[in-house]
Amino acid sequence: MTFPSRSIPPGVLTVGAVTFTVFAWASAFVSIRSAGAAYSPGALALGRLLAASLVLAVLVLVRRAGLPPREAWRGILVSGLVWFCGYTIALNWGERLVDAGTASLLVNTGPILMALLAARLLGEALPPRLLVGMGVSFAGAVVVGLSMSSGDGGSTSVLGVVLCLLAAVAYATGVIAQKPALSYGTPLQVTTYSCLVGAVACLPFTGQLLAEIPEAPVSATLNMVYLGVVPTALAFTTWTYALARMPAGKLGATTYAVPAIVVLLSWTLLGEVPAWLTLLGGVLCLAGVAVSRYTPRAARTPAEDSPLGASRT
Repeated sequence: MTFPSRSIPPGVLTVGAVTFTVFAWASAFVSIRSAGAAYSPGALALGRLLAASLVLAVLVLVRRAGLPPREAWRGILVSGLVWFCGYTIALNWGERLVDAGTASLLVNTGPILMALLAARLLGEALPPRLLVGMGVSFAGAVVVGLSMSSGDGGSTSVLGVVLCLLAAVAYATGVIAQKPALSYGTPLQVTTYSCLVGAVACLPFTGQLLAEIPEAPVSATLNMVYLGVVPTALAFTTWTYALARMPAGKLGATTYAVPAIVVLLSWTLLGEVPAWLTLLGGVLCLAGVAVSRYTPRAARTPAEDSPLGASRT
């Protein structure tokens, strides 16, 4: 049976892609914390990227996607080295040294950097609503981070803070590198070969991974595989699908919903009832995303009259 994608409006598909990506990336924070107790940062990154590469390679073969055009390789190489490899290792390491609230707060400086880089390097506009929405969402991320890191189990490390900030820079840089590549290659091609580049860059950690697998609990290994399959292979593909169809700055603003979703996941799956301050921060995160995404109907162009703006067919 063929999925009737042509019968679904492109804007709806883009909304679905963004929603899946945000939820998958939110779940990754929980899985990294779990798997990181048994796997070192480099080994966890390699295992995650190998699992993702296997899934993506199968998708490429099934879809007969082939190699991306030569013009796309510069963005693929930068994205693979900086985002898939650098970001993953830095975040894995950072989450061992700071609590989840602080890590989420620091990584969520990425969309601000992304919007500024997109304006400077890609010529994207910085409309007032986007700036206001980013400010509201960042304030919400600060509230979530402070509320989640103020408990007895919270901990702060200068090195951990620096690593999470480096992860945010790598995240923003990788997205900006991917955007031009998507003008030449498909989302599946760009994601697959970026992931393969990242996996190759992580190969020096092979010895650590092989030594840690026998000692790690099954739950940690399953979390590592989950990180590769869902937040990486599938969510990065849906991310690049959306990135090919909307400005990088606006897409980056949607990830401010991640801290709010992390709170909800912890509440639902772990039974951790959030404090009222955490809930307030989550509401601010979501409100900021709504503000940044809203465009008055009178100001829309016909191509933008869809849930997430213009679509590329």
